[in-house]
Amino acid sequence: MHSFNLLKKAVIAAVALCSFTAASMVEAATWTITYPRPIDDSDARAQYPIALLKLALDKTGVNYELRPSDRILLTGKAMRQLRENREVNVVWSMTDSQREKELTPIRIPIAKGLIGLRVFVINENKKTKFDDVLSLTDMRKLIPIQGEEWPDTKILQANGFNVFTVPEFREAYDMIKQGKGDFFPRSVMEVDAELEVEGRRNNLYLEPSMALYYPTAMYYFVSSSNKTLANLIETGLNRAIEDGSFDALFESTYAPILASLGVNERKIFTLENPLLPIETPLTNSALWYKPKTEASKE
Repeated sequence: MHSFNLLKKAVIAAVALCSFTAASMVEAATWTITYPRPIDDSDARAQYPIALLKLALDKTGVNYELRPSDRILLTGKAMRQLRENREVNVVWSMTDSQREKELTPIRIPIAKGLIGLRVFVINENKKTKFDDVLSLTDMRKLIPIQGEEWPDTKILQANGFNVFTVPEFREAYDMIKQGKGDFFPRSVMEVDAELEVEGRRNNLYLEPSMALYYPTAMYYFVSSSNKTLANLIETGLNRAIEDGSFDALFESTYAPILASLGVNERKIFTLENPLLPIETPLTNSALWYKPKTEASKE
């Protein structure tokens, strides 16, 4: 009996030790989180999504390594690799119904919907074409340039625009320089950084008085099989929202840009977005930025 009790105590101690060790291993485990490598390391468009992702992960208290993929991955390719659990395990991109069917979205707009607020890069020689644009009907007479796989292309087409498409955004800038198409709608999040690279030269010109707006969100997406990572990122984002650090990062990043673009003085034409999933949290005003200028439907 004495031997049995000793054996029993030894087993209990071993189980307790294993449980403690397992818990310690989980707590100490390092998450390797890989995002799409941008076109170059100085690509300012990637800096905010990476900073916000880091902020969210810091809020969870987990150990993690955040790193870019080994090769450059543009959005279309990155989404395909994410679906197949290859090269990346998180991508940030504009949402649509198809993407939300194929992947798991974290439904917190990472830039408060600014991805849908678009100003126009045009050829300087075409400035006068915008002098007579007084309504959305007038705007539809002009030809926008967009990427072949972008949700924006379908949104513009659904709103009556004849869209000229190209494989990727740098080619769109080439088309504008060559005088093809009439305007390249770029998010207020992107345009300054892109024009720094492209240069306000080669007859590129930022139209100063108008914008398009359509309700949409840029989300972090993960693979449909990686719900644990989705929950981790969502938890961190919600904690950052609750303690104000999300808003602080957003304001420090975008308030100067919005002011420099004169967003609140622009005439904004509002479009419908038929691709917007019904689960989009449009009723939570805290998650969205709305320009002060009253949007014009016609």
